[in-house]
Amino acid sequence: MNGDYFFHPSWPIFYRDNHLLVVYKPAGLLVQADETEEISLLELGKLWLKDVYKKPGRVFLGMVHRLDRPVAGVVLFCRTSKAASRISEQFRTGTAEKYYLAVLEGELKKKSGSLVHFIERRENRSSLVVSGKATGAQEARLSFTVLDFAQGRTFVRIKLQTGRRHQIRVQFAHMGHPVVGDLRYGAPAPLPQKQIALFAKELIVNHPVRGEKLRFESPLPCAWPWPTLEERSCLPWDWRELETYLP
Repeated sequence: MNGDYFFHPSWPIFYRDNHLLVVYKPAGLLVQADETEEISLLELGKLWLKDVYKKPGRVFLGMVHRLDRPVAGVVLFCRTSKAASRISEQFRTGTAEKYYLAVLEGELKKKSGSLVHFIERRENRSSLVVSGKATGAQEARLSFTVLDFAQGRTFVRIKLQTGRRHQIRVQFAHMGHPVVGDLRYGAPAPLPQKQIALFAKELIVNHPVRGEKLRFESPLPCAWPWPTLEERSCLPWDWRELETYLP
């Protein structure tokens, strides 16, 4: 197995050293295993490290953030507990910077702005914008910039300032502009492989040991649903395009 990619040449590794492993997550793949017992990116990362570095016994790989299952993009794992603790602190304090791209239904009235809501998580695993007085409600903040508008949809860049469950999906749906393909939060139709048009484009953190700022960015997949997009790659969007290459 070639260590420059993750199981297959079209599955990129964005960064790796003794402390961090940063990889691409396709839509449809879990970051961490759940009750379905399906394979997850975390488990695949451990298998990959074990093979590439010929490690005996169990392999440590720490999860410090998540992406929803139908979302693709950059995911960072930590290879030591010290790195995991330090990177987790960056996420908690907002030192880590997270940028997303999304295609939204309808046309946003403002070309840029901020959204601040209170979100409550429900038992059915969905989330809902509620009053700030509601028990258990958490503040959710993001800022956005419109990149383009075409065919009744808006292409936006988002800076996520908090990390609430389904935050981007919930906040824009509340504004009347659900993410394309996101049936759970009001999109009118699914995308072909049940992905949603939300992409974790860029992640910026400080190295947990050396301290320098690291920037990880993923190209958009070739099937990304925007008609005039110049930046395209051969990157598979859906997990099913890659799972047949697993060992």
